[in-house]
Amino acid sequence: MKRNTFIQQLAVTTVASSLLPNFMYGQNASLKAALLNKIGIQLFSIPKLLSENLEMALETLQQMGYTSLETFGPYTFSAQKAQDGWKNLAQFLGPVSSGLQGHTPQSFKELTLRYGFQIPSMHTDLETLEHHMAPLAAAAHKLGATYVVLPMIPDEERKTLEDYKKMADRFNAIGAQAQKEGIRFAYHNHGAGFRPINGVVPFEYIIKNTNPDTVDLELDIFWTAAAGVDPVALMNQYTNRYKLMHVKDMKMLKTFENEQIQMQDLMAFFPLITSCGQGVLDLPAIIAKGVEIGISHFFVEQDLVQEPKTALAVSAAFLLT
Repeated sequence: MKRNTFIQQLAVTTVASSLLPNFMYGQNASLKAALLNKIGIQLFSIPKLLSENLEMALETLQQMGYTSLETFGPYTFSAQKAQDGWKNLAQFLGPVSSGLQGHTPQSFKELTLRYGFQIPSMHTDLETLEHHMAPLAAAAHKLGATYVVLPMIPDEERKTLEDYKKMADRFNAIGAQAQKEGIRFAYHNHGAGFRPINGVVPFEYIIKNTNPDTVDLELDIFWTAAAGVDPVALMNQYTNRYKLMHVKDMKMLKTFENEQIQMQDLMAFFPLITSCGQGVLDLPAIIAKGVEIGISHFFVEQDLVQEPKTALAVSAAFLLT
């Protein structure tokens, strides 16, 4: 769907939604049943809470009704570049840790199981995927994870269309290696890659030029909307590629001004992220389409949310009741 068409459609949906009761399912009991045990949390929502008291954080999430976790790197086995990059983020995040919070994969799995959590997916970085796949896969197997996910193509690796074309080849290589290790590789989109470069939409190029048997996709509905693209239209177009979804709402529609989105541009959008059902995105329609095409896991992600005990509870209540 074209950017202008989606933006106009979203404006109409926003007005209509304001006239409806604030609930997720209405009479659609089958959708609610299909989502049982599929609503999880991306732990990048709560890095501070995890660092302060891991078990309390897990207990809090369990009480809200979440049943699965998606971890974020870097991990102790990650590439040194990724670990150094996390240290550089300390100026924004404060003294918080990443990965498995000081645990081994086995002990982290045992701890999270005590609170009833599965761990189907792990976010990691490009260099670890390309050069440290064996230890990453070993950790995934111990955690019970199926997917290892690239959350974003690094800024310096997507400056030109040729960069994106090379990235498609790199994704194919990563996917093949992951398959050999008994896991699956997925790419999670942010807002970059949706505007044409020399007449080619980079995101479309990547999908069309990667192997659907080894390269999956994780749809982030917030960043897709921020790119001016309709998440439902994407799922209709690529029904066999999306396996995971990041669920979050947007306070008001705002789109990126250009294609060259940097980390600071993303962080400027964080204040627009809101709890599910509190914004302008048509979550019932988006999630229903995700269920229809076979998305297996839906992770709430409210990046670095300021009041997680309140905000994540609101999202859970909207999605689970």
